[in-house]
Amino acid sequence: MTLRGILELDERLSRQMRVAEKPGALRGFAVFFAHSGDSWFWFAALILLWFFSDSAWRHWQTVVFFGMGGLAAVVLAVKFLVKRKRPEGEWGGIYRNSDPHSFPSGHAARAFLIAVVSSALAPLWLAALLWLWAPLVALARVAMGVHYLSDILVGAALGVLVAWLGFQFYPPLINWFAAVSGFRFF
Repeated sequence: MTLRGILELDERLSRQMRVAEKPGALRGFAVFFAHSGDSWFWFAALILLWFFSDSAWRHWQTVVFFGMGGLAAVVLAVKFLVKRKRPEGEWGGIYRNSDPHSFPSGHAARAFLIAVVSSALAPLWLAALLWLWAPLVALARVAMGVHYLSDILVGAALGVLVAWLGFQFYPPLINWFAAVSGFRFF
């Protein structure tokens, strides 16, 4: 199959999953999950929770926070390299205006990074919950018409890869930042 054929299949399958224009419970469900992966929400929640957490939770929060920052740089670099236009549609104006590129999905990448980090640093119940949540976020982005299936598949893979790479070097990075800033993370 040619690249053109793959992209046409991707567009057709993505269109079949779309519920953005269909009122009802499934659309409401998709809207909720599509927004639940928003970066502003996660950054704000992590900062707020920091003040009410013990050191184990702060460890998780710190790794997720910095992981999301590094992941955002990777996703944006790929988006501006590929420059794939988002699917046509009305829903998600804020995403369409602030980021016209769809490949890869930053929401899918973020959701899977959070799930991977949680598998290593959070309680089992939270990791399990986030592994259920991550694919729902990714699929909701397609259902609401702001991404194609390939966007979320590559986004999810990037989230897993960046989390795995982050685990290879985050302790020295956090220790260096703590020494330079005088701030203790956990």
